[in-house]
Amino acid sequence: MLGLGRMGLPLARRLSGAAKELVVWNRTAGRAAGLTEAASPAEAVRGAGVVVTMLSDPAAVAEVADRFRPALAPGTLWIDMSSVGPAAVAEQQALLPDGVDLVDAPVLGSVDAAAAGTLVVYAGGEDRALDRAQPLLERFGRVVRCGGPGAGAALKIVVMGAVVTSVTAVGEALAVAERLGVPADQARGALAAGPLAGVMARIASTDADFPIRLAAKDLALADGGPVFTAALTTLLADPARAELDLAAAAG
Repeated sequence: MLGLGRMGLPLARRLSGAAKELVVWNRTAGRAAGLTEAASPAEAVRGAGVVVTMLSDPAAVAEVADRFRPALAPGTLWIDMSSVGPAAVAEQQALLPDGVDLVDAPVLGSVDAAAAGTLVVYAGGEDRALDRAQPLLERFGRVVRCGGPGAGAALKIVVMGAVVTSVTAVGEALAVAERLGVPADQARGALAAGPLAGVMARIASTDADFPIRLAAKDLALADGGPVFTAALTTLLADPARAELDLAAAAG
């Protein structure tokens, strides 16, 4: 397991109960929390039958994969659970050694859901690779088999685009309510009583499920790849991404 961030560490803990031998690696050492920690990505994957990565963005996946790819043996299955988009998946697929399969399996859900094994996992890949990955992915939550390579990464962007733009729109609606003198409780109650109830639950939460910078990254991923050429103009995603960039810059 490579990547022990907010999501990666609880996933590694869930794997530790199933794997015969689990080796982990993280860019910042010392986060292994009692798990066997390798000194490098190559050391972590050497001899492994399955490699799982949970990294922050396409650049991180590319950099770490360059370090462990030469150590992958034929027959290894790589499951990348990072949210990187279909273009990055295709790039990594093209670089794999012969006999190594790749499943893209980004997830939807919070850190608590990762710990509880109640995430939604969007899995894409060849059938043989998905069949092999399924039992392991089911330890993390409900598995949605999306299709061939990159299909899981594509669906994750579709879902996050809807979620993030909805949350941003409701946030702006509450700001308008404040400027118009509408009491905050009244505005929240009115929005929660309609079809935006699910979004309002996220707005009212005091727990941070997802860093703003990563939400902005997910929206930026929709700019690339042939999957998205049908959407010639995105009227909501681009302004929402700009708002997220401003919020991230403001801390």
